[in-house]
Amino acid sequence: MKNNIVLRRLEISGVVQGVGFRPFLFGLARIHDLMGQVSNTAGGVLVLVEGPRDALDCFARDILEKPPRLSRITGIKSQDIPVQGFSSFKIVKSGETRLKNTLISPDVSICADCLAEMKNPKDRRFEYPFINCTNCGPRYTIIQDVPYDRPKTSMKHFQMCGDCQKEYDTPLDRRFHAQPNACPVCGPRVYLTDNKGNKLDKGPEDALVQAANFLKQGKILAVKGLGGFHLAVDAGNTRSVATLRQKKQRPDKPLALMAGAASMLSDYVYLDEKENKLLHSFHRPIVLLEKKKEDTGLCPSLSPGNNNLGVMLPYTPLHYLLLEKGPDILVMTSGNRPGEPLAINNEDALDAFAHIADYFLFHDRDIYFGADDSITRIQAGKQRFIRRSRGYAPLPINLHRELPPVLGCGAGLKSTICLTRNRNAFLSQHIGDLDNPKVYQFYTRTIDHMKKILGIEPVLVAHDLHPGYMSTDYAKSLKNPGLIHVPVQHHHAHAVSCMAENHIDEPVIGLTLDGTGLGTDGHIWGGEILICTPEKFLRKAQLSYFPMPGGDAAILEPWRMAAAILFKAYGSGFLDLDIPFIKSIDPQKLSFLCQMMEKNLNSPLTSSVGRLFDAVSSLLGICHGISYESQAAMELEAVAANLKPETNMAYSFNLIETQKKGLPYYEVDMMPCIREIVKQLQQRASPENICHGFQVTLVDAFVAAAFRVGFDTGIKKIVLSGGVFNNNFVLKHSVLKLEKKGFTVYSHTQVPTGDGGLCLGQVLIAAAQNPRKKTPDLRKI
Repeated sequence: MKNNIVLRRLEISGVVQGVGFRPFLFGLARIHDLMGQVSNTAGGVLVLVEGPRDALDCFARDILEKPPRLSRITGIKSQDIPVQGFSSFKIVKSGETRLKNTLISPDVSICADCLAEMKNPKDRRFEYPFINCTNCGPRYTIIQDVPYDRPKTSMKHFQMCGDCQKEYDTPLDRRFHAQPNACPVCGPRVYLTDNKGNKLDKGPEDALVQAANFLKQGKILAVKGLGGFHLAVDAGNTRSVATLRQKKQRPDKPLALMAGAASMLSDYVYLDEKENKLLHSFHRPIVLLEKKKEDTGLCPSLSPGNNNLGVMLPYTPLHYLLLEKGPDILVMTSGNRPGEPLAINNEDALDAFAHIADYFLFHDRDIYFGADDSITRIQAGKQRFIRRSRGYAPLPINLHRELPPVLGCGAGLKSTICLTRNRNAFLSQHIGDLDNPKVYQFYTRTIDHMKKILGIEPVLVAHDLHPGYMSTDYAKSLKNPGLIHVPVQHHHAHAVSCMAENHIDEPVIGLTLDGTGLGTDGHIWGGEILICTPEKFLRKAQLSYFPMPGGDAAILEPWRMAAAILFKAYGSGFLDLDIPFIKSIDPQKLSFLCQMMEKNLNSPLTSSVGRLFDAVSSLLGICHGISYESQAAMELEAVAANLKPETNMAYSFNLIETQKKGLPYYEVDMMPCIREIVKQLQQRASPENICHGFQVTLVDAFVAAAFRVGFDTGIKKIVLSGGVFNNNFVLKHSVLKLEKKGFTVYSHTQVPTGDGGLCLGQVLIAAAQNPRKKTPDLRKI
């Protein structure tokens, strides 16, 4: 029998730390009567398992077929080595190593077992706001370094009591080596203060009761959560919501909601099976759901000018307790100063929004790294990210080939960064708009932190072509010996990010529609059809250029873009048009803008579809000035969605064929559409019909251009990327119409289609643009 005994060494990589993987292996070893040991390493988990070969094979099969819920296995290296004669199976202490190749779990919502214990009056963790186990709780936001052991987390300050230590040390316990393990005796505690920092409660239980009562009374409560602070208020209290908006200087941007249960949402939003599943997933993102009607008991100003509500379910024990003792549905908006990152420590929170919150519900467990709530929706039958952050970061995107260590620095807005290791691309949590100094500081800290915990030192750094982005400044400031800097055109990065997550290498057509990206000709692009591979791209079609009077000011004031498209369509004669838009804007301002465009003063040219949406939104009187990004376009989409059209109404457009370097080139001219819209405005047509017709025409125009490019090149694969594809109608109908034209269509499901996913494309392009590699000549395609 001894001759059949084998010792097998298994190196398991992936998300295998902090998710109950070692206890799982301990249990499997007992089931199969095997001996040996298991330990965490910087690369994942190392198992030495000894026993009969058949039993070892069953053990290995069960690892793949029955892994813990939160784990994610990316590789198993197996090797038979000389037998050592183990007499038991043990979980041993993690070894120290300089290599850091493990994958880190994101923060995950409270599990059903912990929730049941928290609600059980006989359990020692009854109503304990920090209950957790290996299947749930904080991860990424409390990790200081790897391997993921308690001394390297923010729980190092809390020494476990005897009962917790026993759980922690018992291999078959659900809390075996659960690094945040704690209870009311030994763990973190909540406490309540006023907005001057004066403590108000008699203990943690009293703090929760008082906090919930303050919410019922309409007060604004700052709540320290998993990845930062929220500002909470009763979602049914119109006056309180208005006060929150006024104090936070957030007049229009939709506010996120947290409901105690999905059943509480039935009067307010439509919820299908896929949306319900996403809402209940352990990632617990904010899910955009279609509103039913305004007069339902919730405050009507939660998402003005928008047909959706952003809703999430509670994901921490503290959230459940607040919703149980307080209002059923809360506004839970980010706790930060306008434009700044989430506050993560108590002193900063008091300093940042004591003028907003009436009371603060603090706790004493440190947050090492902030993470905003993720935002998702179901579009065209699939999950799409608007923001990929808490619950998902830093899980990697799996690549179809190995890359060297690369840093992708992202863009300027909705910034994220990406680091690569072998076949993994690690995207950071949402960082924000880098023009704010504190956001930029958070950006640099995020890069340093991720490099540290992932053990990645880049040899290539990719950055946007735009010299004015802070991300570009950061990349250029890196002077490491041998580091290669690779500037990447914005829309090429968009297209390749979609190629990356869909594992495509061969040439594709890239349809990229967004707001802003510097082109290789010095103009502002944003309505592009490219032929591209990761190495190169060739621009084959575009939206015809039109001016942006005032430059960046035109982004904040869409009425400028409305004047610009009228000037493009009618010249200076647009000032005499008999339409409501001309009558609603100061004539001196319009005249001044007209002179700017005539003289080409501070009026850069753009091919941006995002700016075209802004223009039409203002032209129809929907939105002349914005208080948050993409507001004008989102409000136009909402107006169009109110229409249930009897016919598929569309306007005219021109597809102009020219030549560039001897090859066919196309321009999408939307001025016929604009002139027809003006005629309808003169006839007082409904905004709903016009919005719908504009969206139909836009999709038809770019589908026609893509078809011509496909016909010229023979390419039948097309990738869709850019923030305009957050528009439900544009995405759905682009996919349907392109497929009818014979294209295989790829879109984003793993990273945001907007600038939050851009860094993924950057790293692939940088890796592909190796000067020693021969790249294809796209002009011959």
